Amino acid sequence: MRRYARTVVTLALATSVVTGTAGWVSGDAQQALTGPPPGTTSWRADRSLGEELPDPERSAPAEVAAFFADLTAQERQLLAIRHPSVVGNLDGAPLELRYRANTLALAAADGPRYRSLAAPGRQILAFDPRGRGQVAEVFGDLRAARRVSVVVPGSDNDAGTFDRKVAAHGAPRGMARTLHTAAGPGTAVIAWAGYTTPVGVGIDAATGRLAEAGAGRLERFTEGLTADGLPEPAVFCHSYGSVVCGLAAHRLSATDVVVLGSPGMRADDVDALRTRARVWAAKAPTDWIDDVPSVRFAGLGHGADPTDPAFGARRIPAEDAQGHAGYFAPGTDSLRSFAVIARGTAAVEGVMEGAAR
Repeated sequence: MRRYARTVVTLALATSVVTGTAGWVSGDAQQALTGPPPGTTSWRADRSLGEELPDPERSAPAEVAAFFADLTAQERQLLAIRHPSVVGNLDGAPLELRYRANTLALAAADGPRYRSLAAPGRQILAFDPRGRGQVAEVFGDLRAARRVSVVVPGSDNDAGTFDRKVAAHGAPRGMARTLHTAAGPGTAVIAWAGYTTPVGVGIDAATGRLAEAGAGRLERFTEGLTADGLPEPAVFCHSYGSVVCGLAAHRLSATDVVVLGSPGMRADDVDALRTRARVWAAKAPTDWIDDVPSVRFAGLGHGADPTDPAFGARRIPAEDAQGHAGYFAPGTDSLRSFAVIARGTAAVEGVMEGAAR
């Protein structure tokens, strides 16, 4: 009876928090973007090469990679020109071709919203303008990198906010860029705003609905990297992004799963994630996420705190990170630790409880 009473009290607190009565802002319900990329209908009808093209929705990334491997350079370029929105988002397609296709897609995008993404020199690995927009950008030489990382952001991130200057180290581009700078030569980092995130902190942020859709997209994205001959990545998951990573973990092609500022991973402990990747967790003392109840009940909440010793994750020092968006700030213990993991030298340099210096 006492345990039941605690559950009711915790649920009431969680409900009050996510509905705004505890000071959080409410968010608008979002419709998850799913299915194949724009332009798929014309892609499916294209017989210019004398055969069916791999289906963007049903073909595995490995099948896509095998298809492109059999094409000439001219045939690849033809498909990128004819179908830039498909090729640019086609997991398993050669990354160089995806860069080219997304340059074309961005050049054709309407309005000034995506002008910064189209700037020369940017390596856009995915771009989908539907809804609030989704984008992935590469920092470093991805083809030559010995170690690859993917940054998965949380709420309020989309193609329109990807380049934001306010709290830049908490924005997808800022997190990936500072991680790449800290990790150094031989690494590449991808900022992946490739799913529909919650807006604000409301019911969407307190449930797993958007995370479930995002998990499938993340799984396919990382599978596409390895199908293209790239190393399995370390995945860095911030805030609601850690919910996405938790749901994807059992099928995720990754060496490491790193969560920071996490409300929970929808798992009771590391074993419940069913992953062979190493799992790491960081939480700053000043992060407001610490006020979120570690509960999952009646569809609300995301469960155990990954930084709780009972969860079983490897703890990353974050005592000097400021707030919810400060984990990638230059000079912090958390960024130094992330860089060691991104370099693949955590076992050598000892990233455990402050040993990253």
